[in-house]
Amino acid sequence: MNEHETPVPVTVIGLGAMGKALAATFLAAGHPTTVWNRSQSKADSLVAGGAMRAATIIEAVTASPLVVACLLDYPVLHEILDPAGDALAGRTLMNLTNGTPDQARETAVWAAQRGAGYLDGGIMAVPPMIGQPEARVLYSGSRHVFDQYEHTLNRLSAAMYVGADPGLASLYDLALLSAMYGQFAGASHALALVGTEKADLTEFAASLLAPWLTATTVALPLLAQGNGTSTQAVEESVSPPDMQAVAIANIVTASNAQNVDKALLSHLAIPLRDLIGQSAHDRDLAGMVDLIKKPTE
Repeated sequence: MNEHETPVPVTVIGLGAMGKALAATFLAAGHPTTVWNRSQSKADSLVAGGAMRAATIIEAVTASPLVVACLLDYPVLHEILDPAGDALAGRTLMNLTNGTPDQARETAVWAAQRGAGYLDGGIMAVPPMIGQPEARVLYSGSRHVFDQYEHTLNRLSAAMYVGADPGLASLYDLALLSAMYGQFAGASHALALVGTEKADLTEFAASLLAPWLTATTVALPLLAQGNGTSTQAVEESVSPPDMQAVAIANIVTASNAQNVDKALLSHLAIPLRDLIGQSAHDRDLAGMVDLIKKPTE
C-alpha cells in the first residue's frame, strides 16, 4: 500500500498502556480503529477520540482485516481469542504480546489452522515512544503479510522484518531485553556503590555512567565474533581475562566494604563464570566469588 491509498481498518485488542498507545497512533494516522478490552472503560478515551468500541470479541475481530493483539501474556491471548478463532478466517493477526519463541510458533500454527495470516512482533519501545522515530518493532512470520501491511506497521515505528520463522521476533525481543536488564542491573549497582559516599548521583550518571556505557558498546561486535570460540584476535581486543577477574574481585571487595546489598552483585555472575571457567561450574554467586578472593593474610 502506498501513502495515497485508503488507510487500512485496524482492530486493537488489549488496552493496557501499550495497547492504548498503539490504538491512538493508528487513529492519529487516519486508520479506522476498532478497540476491545475486557474492562470496557479502558476504551473510553479512545472512543472519545474517534475509535469504535466493539461490544464483543467476535465483533472486534470481524471489524477489520488487520487484528492487533497486545495482551499480558499468551494464556490471556488464547483465553480471549480462542472463542473467536473462526472469525479470524481471511484476516491477519498481528500479535504483539510478549512471549517465548515457541509460544509464537504455536500461535502461528493456531492462526493458520483458522485460515488467518500471522505476524509476531516484539516491541522495542515504551508506550510514549510509539509513533516516534526512535521506536522499533520487530516482526517475524509471513513475508507476504509483512509486505502487505508494512506501510501500516510503519505508523507505529520503524518496522523491521527479521525472518520467516514466527519465533524470531520473540527471540530477538527477549535477547534485547536481557541485554537491557543486565545493563540496568549493572547501572543500579554502580549508582548504589557511588551513592554510599553521598556523591551527586545525577551528575555521576550524566557525566560518567551514561557516556561510559555508550562507549563500551564498541566491544559488542567483538563479543559476537567470539561467540562460541576463543580467538586470539578477540582476546587481544578486550581486557585479558586475568585482569578482568582482578577487577571483578575488587568490585566485590569494595561493594562489601561499602555495605552495598549483595543482591546487586548478581549481574557479575556470568562474567565470573566465564572468566573462572570449569572451576565455577554449578556454583552460586557466593561460591564463584570465593574462588577469586585472595586469602586473608
